[in-house]
Amino acid sequence: MLSTPATPPPARPDADLVQQLRPSRIVLPALIGLSVVAFLFWHSYKPGDLAPLRDASWEWLFITLLVLWARDLGYIYRIRSISEKVLSWKQAFGVIVVWEFASCVLPSAAGGTAAAPVILNKEGIPLGKAIAYTIVTAFLDNLYYVLMVPLVVWLAGDGLYPHGLQSAFVQTLRVLFIVSYVAVSAYSGLLFYALFINPRSVRRLLVRLTSLRVLRRFRRLAYRQGQEMVSASAHLRGAGAAYWWKAALSTVFVWTARYAVIGCLIAAFAPMTTGTFLFIFARNITYKVILLLAITPGGAGIAEGAFPTFFGRFMGTAAMTSFLVLLYRIVTYYFYLALGVAYLPRWLATPGHKKSLAPETERGL
Repeated sequence: MLSTPATPPPARPDADLVQQLRPSRIVLPALIGLSVVAFLFWHSYKPGDLAPLRDASWEWLFITLLVLWARDLGYIYRIRSISEKVLSWKQAFGVIVVWEFASCVLPSAAGGTAAAPVILNKEGIPLGKAIAYTIVTAFLDNLYYVLMVPLVVWLAGDGLYPHGLQSAFVQTLRVLFIVSYVAVSAYSGLLFYALFINPRSVRRLLVRLTSLRVLRRFRRLAYRQGQEMVSASAHLRGAGAAYWWKAALSTVFVWTARYAVIGCLIAAFAPMTTGTFLFIFARNITYKVILLLAITPGGAGIAEGAFPTFFGRFMGTAAMTSFLVLLYRIVTYYFYLALGVAYLPRWLATPGHKKSLAPETERGL
């Protein structure tokens, strides 16, 4: 049995969030990404290479904007549904804007998911429930990947991997793809276990970890978070089929839209068939593996540098590919950097919608 603490220690996770998401953090990823794009142009441009821009399909560019707009609306709808409509539409919009900004300025391996519990907590959701909701989104995101990989392997086969490269590199990419698939599958299983089967073991693990001398000052906070997670997990397990259908279908929608963006952009400047579009969609899966391994904020530099290897063959000239890299990163990365910088101060200045939390009574672990 653990003694009940008189008062929980003050926690200011929002202060850490402010530090992590300060506007000055956009400078490094922007410089890295734009420098790589500039190098691609410098290395590839020849007079006349950008002539296809005159024949751009405005219909496909408009479709691209619609896909991006629908994706973001899907994210807003999903987080509002997963949070059981505790968030208003305005709050859900703010959460997604800050979440996307966090994905842009934090390393790809962490992404916005690392900051998501604090973002949700600032909107008045208890931290334990915020963690549970974040686990739901992470579980569904990873499950989409786990289920989609067999389909795209069937669609593209060996075409998943770029041709014309050294065999050693392609073999390394194959190994990374398999390892990442196994790792994501295992992680999805772990999230399923924590959320649906035995959240109390997660609580016990948190408390035992914070029993170490260097982490002991976080022990009471760890218990509180673990206890809230147990309560939230029990609530979510009884949320009903409609809750999970909405969360699952919205996840399929947003990720499918996300992977469709590159195909839409290519179609605006090059001939496109249904088969080619599906092939590009499938190759996005292996492209994602490279981004998952990126250590730079938002994959800056890595995303731009790897793009021609995976999608350059569809654009005709290297200069057009470089232009497409820039356009793709503008609509999927730099736009959210700018939006985050503009919106974040206003969001931080808005007082959190605090909800009273009954004091937790520690029970036997």
